Amino acid sequence: MPRPEPDTDNAATPGAAAVLALLDQARALTNPVLRSVVGRLVPPMDTVAAYHFGWIDARGNPADADGGKAVRPALALLAAEAAGAAPETGVPGAVAIELVHNFSLLHDDLMDGDEQRRHRDTVWKVHGPAQAILVGDALLALGGELLLQPGTPESARAARRLNAATRKLIDGQAQDIAYEHRESVTVAECLEMEGNKTGALLACACSVGAVLGGAGDEAADALERYGLHLGLAFQAVDDVLGIWGEPAVTGKQTWSDLRQRKKSLPVCAALAAGGAASAELASVLAADAKNADDRNTGAENGFDEEEFAARAALIEEAGGRRWTQEEARRQHESALASLDEVKMPDDIRERFTALADFVVVRRH
Repeated sequence: MPRPEPDTDNAATPGAAAVLALLDQARALTNPVLRSVVGRLVPPMDTVAAYHFGWIDARGNPADADGGKAVRPALALLAAEAAGAAPETGVPGAVAIELVHNFSLLHDDLMDGDEQRRHRDTVWKVHGPAQAILVGDALLALGGELLLQPGTPESARAARRLNAATRKLIDGQAQDIAYEHRESVTVAECLEMEGNKTGALLACACSVGAVLGGAGDEAADALERYGLHLGLAFQAVDDVLGIWGEPAVTGKQTWSDLRQRKKSLPVCAALAAGGAASAELASVLAADAKNADDRNTGAENGFDEEEFAARAALIEEAGGRRWTQEEARRQHESALASLDEVKMPDDIRERFTALADFVVVRRH
């Protein structure tokens, strides 16, 4: 199969129709359960959470939500099928993963100062920081509660995997914040951080779905590796979009990651590349780090659009964009290689493959 280009439209990937059907199935099976579980929250947390998920607008009126990409729920359901169970078997895991994922989004938006998510004001912007923290905490607790509710050996095994993944997710966010205040971060450090922050939950979605479906640890671990590599591929594409993505498509500001001083893969790869552009970028970032008094002023150190564009150009000239796109392909290939370790029906293997293609080849 030809290797896909990460910056093209994923609707054109082989098997895209099957993936869209899989994502629709995941939403259909998980969204009613997700709404029911979120409905357990006491006011006003229930309405704040409903706003975050896109079910209501800021005034409390019903809103049309797209349900997000639904990649994690789809992986959990597909992994349950790979274990020989019905997709519905993986629903508790799919919903628990979504609850933990959205816990992280609520807290990350506040910590990063992000005012927009999916083309809407973020929760902390609308309802205040305290509600963003409380609702995030509540979603995290609900995820563990839901997964343990059946009281079976499989649910206990799945809960242990979710707890481990959540710890890695939090480690990744801590690393991400710490790296923003360093002049440079190695590519290896960046990959470790992104493996924790993004890869851990995608990996967990696969292993939890498999465990709930009755798979042994060996098969669950192999599917977990598939999810980890897929998560790294996903994040590599996201890092490219975080600098060069179109705001109308991504729902974020221009040069989003540069505004937050994120040491994402394109930045780290550019700094490690050597050459004139790499050296100039290192000098710019070093001067930025010394200007500590202007941090977090809301004006991104007073930089204008031209300055951000110049930084993006240096990263691209140094090869950071190209390297990151190639890394997305490498991680995509590693994800597919992990599938070879698991015995499963051909049609399910094909859907795993198509989903990997779909995730890597996207514009938002």
